[in-house]
Amino acid sequence: METSLFFFSQLNMCESREKTFFKLIHGSGKEETRKEEKIRSKEKRNRLSLLVQKLEFHEETHSSRSGHLAQERRISPAEAVMWGESFEKLLSHKDGLKTFTRFLKTEFSEENIEFWIACEDFKKSKDPQQILLKAKTIYEKFIRSDAPQEVNLDFHTKEVITKNITQPTLQCFEAAQSRVYQLMEQDSYTRFLKSDIYLDLVEGRPQRATNLRRRSRSFTYNDFQDVKSDVAIWL
Repeated sequence: METSLFFFSQLNMCESREKTFFKLIHGSGKEETRKEEKIRSKEKRNRLSLLVQKLEFHEETHSSRSGHLAQERRISPAEAVMWGESFEKLLSHKDGLKTFTRFLKTEFSEENIEFWIACEDFKKSKDPQQILLKAKTIYEKFIRSDAPQEVNLDFHTKEVITKNITQPTLQCFEAAQSRVYQLMEQDSYTRFLKSDIYLDLVEGRPQRATNLRRRSRSFTYNDFQDVKSDVAIWL
């Protein structure tokens, strides 16, 4: 009788171990299944996110080009003719400035007009801190050697700006802005008046589609580690 009880006790212990082992195996299997499901779910979300980004990029590019063409169709030939009277009149007209900028993009030289616009904006600054921030931003983007949109300036002009950038004044970019203005007036403006972009407007023809480079996001002070601001400037 004692032997049989001992025998059944062993069976119970074996059965308990088997159940524990069974639970461990199936429990770990369930955990692996959950992990796999999470991984697959994450991959699906990533693929969906990429798809949405591609669609948004396509729509943004298409709408941007369509918007440019639609806007320029509203420009009257009389307005376009006025732009041909002088470079100053072209830049002082809102649509003239946009159309000239579009032309410069086709020549991959839009940094000149963007620098000129940045200087015009800079001269309106009143707060000392804002003057310092904008001056550093202009210097880092357009003036310093190997700047992302470095403009063509002589060595002396760049050297003077580099020396004065730590304590800038509203006049610190005047020489450089004047130099870039002359380059655009004597070179780019002459070609602009002969371009299809301008002649189509003068003659009232529909604007032709042009292959433009996609613009980056608006340039902000936050693009530099030593410049703290959340105000976007220029185009």
